[in-house]
Amino acid sequence: MPLEATHKASDVYGISRDLPLNYVTRKLADDALIENLTRDKHLVIFGSSKQGKTSLRKHCLAETDYIVVHCSNKWQLDDLHSAILKAAGYTLTQSTTKTETGKNKISASFKASLLGVGVDAGGEKGRDTAESTVTTPLELDAADVNDIIKALHDFNRYIVLEDFHYLPLETQRDFSVALKAFHEQSKLCFIVVGVWLEEGRLTVYNGDLTGRIFGINADKWQRNELLQVITAGEALLNIEFGDEFKKVLLDSCLDSVFIVQEACYQACRLSNVHSTKEQRVKVGVGLDAIKIIKDVVNEQTGRYNSFITQFAAGFQDTTLQMFKWLLYPVLTADAKHLESGLRYREMRDVLREKHPEGQALNLGNLTQALQAAASLQVKKEIKPIVLDYDQTNLRLSIVDRGFLIWLKYQDRTDLLDFAGLPPPTDGASLALGLT
Repeated sequence: MPLEATHKASDVYGISRDLPLNYVTRKLADDALIENLTRDKHLVIFGSSKQGKTSLRKHCLAETDYIVVHCSNKWQLDDLHSAILKAAGYTLTQSTTKTETGKNKISASFKASLLGVGVDAGGEKGRDTAESTVTTPLELDAADVNDIIKALHDFNRYIVLEDFHYLPLETQRDFSVALKAFHEQSKLCFIVVGVWLEEGRLTVYNGDLTGRIFGINADKWQRNELLQVITAGEALLNIEFGDEFKKVLLDSCLDSVFIVQEACYQACRLSNVHSTKEQRVKVGVGLDAIKIIKDVVNEQTGRYNSFITQFAAGFQDTTLQMFKWLLYPVLTADAKHLESGLRYREMRDVLREKHPEGQALNLGNLTQALQAAASLQVKKEIKPIVLDYDQTNLRLSIVDRGFLIWLKYQDRTDLLDFAGLPPPTDGASLALGLT
């Protein structure tokens, strides 16, 4: 009996640019996003890196429903606004007119068509052609949200801001203020996508957003959902993974869909399964799932070592070296504890015991370093980021699950030495569960 369709293993398992063929819907993510698309609220999709945030958006929305802006770590608010206008179809040129802050305004024009009639930025009819150019471009202050609202008054697609966490912290705060104006003075709806685990991140930056935004947690994967990812791929490739392989993989992946996808792909490759098989094939029998997982995360060893050294260096050399010392509780806690995040109180107690300043350590410096943890990684171009601080729940989180698994198989004493940190002086073993 001929196969209905043939698929490449790399299009089913692993990481790809397109929506994975074995995509699985999740009630807490897909259903929540779909239910809130029509509520006229801004949406925030958050979670750890490689947990399916972008795939969630691609699955729930048609490409014609939205425009996408990929955020840059060098943008200020006017740069972000300008990028939104460009994605919406505007052509921007610099004006000779100055804003109140001394910057040049921008001249915005675009080409559009509606039922064969040229349309200009004000919505007035132009020549009876399929496409016409705005004859009188809008002159805008790109930093003024009111001007952006004016330019986009007829725009009716969602505006997706990918990698929002890459923006400088000040830009994130400024845009959080602008979001309130977008909500109250326009019909525009934004979908903000960022790597963090804090549901109310934007309301921390602007409390007025409470009730105006809705957060979708794309980080959480239930065990049965991860199993569905595996079984959906099995059906597409006409294969069957061994029960023991699946059990060990699900027990050891720390609920990372990336690890599940990559481990399944590597198992297929090792079993010589590169595309849909004509006859059903058993895969994973005799393969060591733990070793495959270790191999997957060890491919990131260079990046993780670079993260440790660059984070430890901080923004500049200082007496307290707070960023280096922030790594101490991270590199000495066990993976299970790190998965739930390190509480501020725990880090405070550890650093007061281990830091050279001891009990005299200024806790204001600790708080400042925690709040700047993400900004430091963005500045050092650590992508994706590994650490993020939840200011609402006062918790330092690992937002790269691969790093958590990688830590399990490393000599922590070597990592401490790598970061320029001393081993425990009391002779206690590393990877302790902090209390």
